[in-house]
Amino acid sequence: MITALLLGVSAAVTAVSITALPYYDFPTGGPALALFTLALWLLFGLAFFVLRRVPLRAAVILIVAGSVAIGGAAMAGPPNTSTDSARYAWDGIVQNAGISPYKYVPTSPHLEKLRTDWLFPAPVVGADGIARCEGSRIQTSHEPGTNTIVCTAINRPTVHTIYPPSSELLFAGIRLLTGPAPQYWPMQLAGLLMSLGITIMLLLGLRARGLDPRWAALWGWCPLVATEAITNSHVDTLGALLLLGATLLVSSPRVVGGRPWWGGIALGAAIAAKLIPVIGAPALLRRRPWKIILASAATFLVLYVPYILTSGVKVLGYLPGYLSEEGYDDGTRFALLTVFVHGTAALVLAGILLLIVAILVWRRSDPANPWLGQVVMIGATLLIVSPRYPWYALLLVPMIAMSRRWEWLAIPLALTARTLDPHLAVTRTGELIAVVIIVVVSFHRAGPGAFGRLGGFFRHPLTANRGAITSE
Repeated sequence: MITALLLGVSAAVTAVSITALPYYDFPTGGPALALFTLALWLLFGLAFFVLRRVPLRAAVILIVAGSVAIGGAAMAGPPNTSTDSARYAWDGIVQNAGISPYKYVPTSPHLEKLRTDWLFPAPVVGADGIARCEGSRIQTSHEPGTNTIVCTAINRPTVHTIYPPSSELLFAGIRLLTGPAPQYWPMQLAGLLMSLGITIMLLLGLRARGLDPRWAALWGWCPLVATEAITNSHVDTLGALLLLGATLLVSSPRVVGGRPWWGGIALGAAIAAKLIPVIGAPALLRRRPWKIILASAATFLVLYVPYILTSGVKVLGYLPGYLSEEGYDDGTRFALLTVFVHGTAALVLAGILLLIVAILVWRRSDPANPWLGQVVMIGATLLIVSPRYPWYALLLVPMIAMSRRWEWLAIPLALTARTLDPHLAVTRTGELIAVVIIVVVSFHRAGPGAFGRLGGFFRHPLTANRGAITSE
């Protein structure tokens, strides 16, 4: 009863935070949204803590019901901290018109006939006779060549799309079913369905390995999932879904040696969703790596070939420009590293650290239990790279649930704090606190002599405290 009540309150607070708080009028709505976000994380932690006393069958029902309730509440309004799903919709509309999404920028006159009112509202002419773009999510741009004013909900409307083929196929499929008229809810619904799919996969995956399925609540009820997978409907959810599937297949306890071919196909599709899931590969390559590499590479190429044939090098889209814009080309993006080094030196140091972590994860991950290796690889990458956006952590949360290493949730929380207050000091403080929490809890779990057992860091017994939600 208490757990259900907490989940109901979480759903209500989620809906209010989306419908009543004007984030785009920041700083007016920013502080209130920060307080609501903090409340949601506290409710999440309390509900998860109380769940350990709920009988297993009832707990599974609550996990699924809570995922549906909170996820449904997350659809109460349009995206509140991101406009990326406007680009998703546009790419789908363009593809269903038989045009490659990589061929033209959104403001191109070649695509004028495809423009919908909600993505491209008409300018408003003021009393002074000047046309202006109005709306909290609407940007002012200009049509290439004619310089005509264009109002659009799409961010970066003068550059080509950045999204890889798996994502583009998803966008096209959604708009094929709904048409161009519906606004944000189709992608939000897709995010909800993918999120529920991950919850079910976690429940089944944990149960198949003799582990407590209650840990699936770390994904199903997580405020990050509600906000970024559903409300803002980031396509990173697709990458998380496919990477989780790949890891479950490769480490399948029902098949000796797992299913490397199928796992490799899922991994290739995940990488073709947003490239970032490639960091999940090292933990999967300890056993029969050539099968996984071959299957993933072939899948990646098969997905890309049709777009390459129609668009050539334009399939790279805005990726080079994006990396430069985010400060990854000169090393200015790395929040923690730039305390010690700057510029190119920070970029080189980041590369070295990522390589070391990847090698350690590859060498030390247990092929039958790669979850902690996944957590370390993805979590360390997020801390080293310091992305501005919390939705990159969607890739991490399912692996936290499977590994039962709840302390790593400090990373998504730190990235969320960065979104609400983007100052560098907040970023560094949040990430440093996350590092301290992870290190302290990890050594506490390891017990006396932990320093002498660092070599076994990536391995833990499946049989230890299976039934206790507080184990591991």
